[in-house]
Amino acid sequence: MQEIWIDYLNAIDTKALALSNDEILDAVTKALDAQGRGETVIKPRVHLVPESSDKGHFNVLRGYVKPLDYAGVKVVGDFVDNYKQGLPSELAVLNLFDPRTGVPKAIIDATAITDMRTGAVTAIGARHLARKDSKILGHIGARGTSYWNVRLLDHLFDFDEIRVHSRRPESRDAFAARLEKDLGKKIIVTDNWEDCLKGADIMIEASRLPEPTPLFKTAWVKKGAFVVPYGTMSALEFDLTDIMDKVVVDDWGQCGPGRPFGALRRHVDEGKVTAETLHAEIGQIVCGAKSGRESDDETILFWHRGLSTTDVALGAAMVDKAKRMNIGQRLRFA
Repeated sequence: MQEIWIDYLNAIDTKALALSNDEILDAVTKALDAQGRGETVIKPRVHLVPESSDKGHFNVLRGYVKPLDYAGVKVVGDFVDNYKQGLPSELAVLNLFDPRTGVPKAIIDATAITDMRTGAVTAIGARHLARKDSKILGHIGARGTSYWNVRLLDHLFDFDEIRVHSRRPESRDAFAARLEKDLGKKIIVTDNWEDCLKGADIMIEASRLPEPTPLFKTAWVKKGAFVVPYGTMSALEFDLTDIMDKVVVDDWGQCGPGRPFGALRRHVDEGKVTAETLHAEIGQIVCGAKSGRESDDETILFWHRGLSTTDVALGAAMVDKAKRMNIGQRLRFA
């Protein structure tokens, strides 16, 4: 058999690449555009729960992006109490393959990829679905994806006011301090959900609840707001979707009935949100096949569960940049 070499990028390498905001957004936009054009394969994620989901679990994501000529599989652990051991809650590995031969092409530390691509999907959703004059952001949650939500949203909207909240004071204070340092603007830290979310133009919920709990109140959502809930366990009041003019998802195959977890799980399983009432998948909007926001009065909800194709796209962008910068290692496979 001919020699096979794998590009290997560890966490130090991915940090050294220092992808810019626009490089991240551009890579993820390509994946969403390809999805909208029918040039991807997205397999619904599967889960491995070693003990119980309130302690943590593994997500396995699988996808193919034809324009990038890569298939990929990502395994990401999501363990709530990792902070007690000085570890991030989410640790991940992405494997990229040649889609024609199955030859492994790259192994990448995907912890940062998971955070970046999640924030990018939130921001790209807002680019198409939030009011252009949005100036107040309310953000629940302080995990790794939360940082990129706020950073990339602020890159697009340059907010006048950013409010953040998470359950642990030390977590939300450290989150705000990091954002203030990196964004160069004051961050408002709140000690409750209402003060964080009520009346915001863009409302993001990335909580880590042990079980579904309706902490996100429908009454806090003003007309014309853009709402993005994506906690593993739902934090929404059940009637929240009743006030939405449009509901958009990342991939209905992952959001449809009978699957575990997710912010709208009950809404889908009980028929409040269906394939017929859904406005669009975000890829259809990005590629121009479906409309985004059409008026300032529209109140819009965007639920994203995480797309394997965005992992593949961001991993491909890292491999390409690493080659240009001579970063990373080559591992002998065969």
